[in-house]
Amino acid sequence: MDINLLPTLLKKFFAMLTVLSLLFAGIGGTGTETTETEIKNVIFFIGDGMGPNHLEKTKAETGEELFMDTLPVQGFSKTSNYIGGVTDSAAGATALACGIRTANGRVGVYITDPFAYASYPMNLTELCMERGMKTGIVTSDSTAGATPAGFSAHVFQRKYTEDITKQQLASGIDLIWGLSTGLVTPEIVAETGYKYVESMEDILALEDGDKSFGQFTNELWRLAGGSSYPTLSQLTEAAIDLLKNENGFFLMVEGAHIDKHSHSNKAEEMKEALLEFDKAIQIATEFAMAEGNTLIVVTADHETGAIKYKNGAYEFTSGSHSGANVPLRVYGCNDFIKPGQAIKNREIPVRVAKALGFAESAFPRTIDAAA
Repeated sequence: MDINLLPTLLKKFFAMLTVLSLLFAGIGGTGTETTETEIKNVIFFIGDGMGPNHLEKTKAETGEELFMDTLPVQGFSKTSNYIGGVTDSAAGATALACGIRTANGRVGVYITDPFAYASYPMNLTELCMERGMKTGIVTSDSTAGATPAGFSAHVFQRKYTEDITKQQLASGIDLIWGLSTGLVTPEIVAETGYKYVESMEDILALEDGDKSFGQFTNELWRLAGGSSYPTLSQLTEAAIDLLKNENGFFLMVEGAHIDKHSHSNKAEEMKEALLEFDKAIQIATEFAMAEGNTLIVVTADHETGAIKYKNGAYEFTSGSHSGANVPLRVYGCNDFIKPGQAIKNREIPVRVAKALGFAESAFPRTIDAAA
């Protein structure tokens, strides 16, 4: 066989597998959007590692309710990966961003075409950009972490942070803010048309139309911040202020340290990270109440720590992920789910797209990698 034909044959092979996978899953298509939209803005919160008992543990120890528990629509997300096993953050983010399930470690790619030789699944950020909406990603993790990557990149492995960062800087997303990757400098960012921000002063100096890439070095998950060192809730508020416009916006906010502190069973730190995440949800929901036409979705990619109620208290029983269903809270779309309903993680972005007025055939969508 002529070795020069190998890339073409591989591309055709992966394309065929992708089509078969989509037919098997009952999803796909290119489609068009409907002419009317019910929702103008979407703010999508992901509490990494946040299971229902994380909420119960925090409420029991603080003696106070969480704001997210006041949201009117409440149910659960089923968090399996492609093979029905316990998901990691990469596969979990892919499901929540792209409406498809994949293998652990993969980011925004089909299990049948993991290198995106032939195609890859569109994510919600790209769908909203196609409509002309502004878009943003805010995380307490590194900007190249698995969850923000799921909404901004398509790579074989979550550990390929350099590739993720390159794709983010070429994405056109209006703002991407999180912890420094150590991979970029202000000069590199400027070459891509983004403004490099590393403090609240830098953010407050941004003007309408600026695209910004945030590389912070402080602990964004903490409840207390400062004028120079922002918190996740401060970044959420600032992102909303910059993104709001007449065409609408999509913003993903990740509270990453619920997961990180659950892996190490650090109960006090986990609680603080969850309370800060909840504070960000309250800020966004108050905006939604005042603005109208705004959908708030709160969920998690998976549960971490296998928290159980034992001996009169909620305790960590593991340092790993579990397959527990995770909370799903919604404001702005009363028929998003039925009360108490548990839906598959990959169904959530499909329902977000529907709430935005996109036709059922418009999302999930396959993108031709050669186009």
